[in-house]
Amino acid sequence: MDIQGKKAAFLFPGQGAQYRGMGLDFYEKSKKARELFSLCSDIAGIAMKTLLETADDETLKRTDVSQPAITLVNLAAVAFLEERGVHPAAAAGFSLGEYAALAAAGVVPAEDCFRLVTERGKAMRQAVDDLERFDGSPGMAAVIGLSPEKIAELLAEWKIGGLFTANINSKKQTVVSGAASALTQAEPLFKAAGARRFIRLAVAGPFHSPLMAGAVEQFKPFLESAAFSDPRIALYSNVTGALITSGAEAKSLALRHLVSPVQWVAEERALIENGGFDVALETGPGAVLAGLWRDTESSIPCLAAGTVQAIEG
Repeated sequence: MDIQGKKAAFLFPGQGAQYRGMGLDFYEKSKKARELFSLCSDIAGIAMKTLLETADDETLKRTDVSQPAITLVNLAAVAFLEERGVHPAAAAGFSLGEYAALAAAGVVPAEDCFRLVTERGKAMRQAVDDLERFDGSPGMAAVIGLSPEKIAELLAEWKIGGLFTANINSKKQTVVSGAASALTQAEPLFKAAGARRFIRLAVAGPFHSPLMAGAVEQFKPFLESAAFSDPRIALYSNVTGALITSGAEAKSLALRHLVSPVQWVAEERALIENGGFDVALETGPGAVLAGLWRDTESSIPCLAAGTVQAIEG
């Protein structure tokens, strides 16, 4: 990857990007990454290297596990890039990835970032457990082939209780969150309305929807006790799709983030319009964000940077 000397926007993936073995190449190649593994393990109470070597998909999908694990790999990728002289000129994170963006922008140190996502993961796991007792396993699904505006129109028409827009990913992909019965009811309706696909996501709850209100109450006292500094680089918000201008704003948005849709299309647009970078790097596991970036039709490339091979190749 020829990015030396280029200004880069770091884009951080969220839940659903996890896979066994992610980040272990950074552990082997980077002293700073090994330090991050140790720090995250101590804070989360999970032996992260062992987890990523051995965990099955169901374990990694648990929100109390995936949140610290994905954040660790995101920040390990940052460490590896920075050791090679590549530093972020701007940062944005998709869903959970916004916490790695906060750390990359200097709003919170890595130690506090790991504490925040660990407590956030616990709060969200509890909220999901509470929901499961009433209606089976809630979750999320990507609706492919319909515009966000059309999906909003259909949801207003159908009035399915417990079903919400969660992630506005692109002009042809929107993710919905819902209770188990709501997702089951919605799938054939979306297909009949012209959706090409309805894909259940590898996440453990109905995130970015009002169904996560219980997590807000549990997470709020911990979040309020954390110190947030002003961003040192351009930093963008899932909640508003716009620049975050202060640490106080970042903290306020972090609580709303739990129950608000991810405005990724607006965030990409703001990144491109504000500029200041030559390349976008998907700094963490997978290549979902690079795929969504192609829908912007920007001349600025988005490259996968979630493995040693991708960065050095």
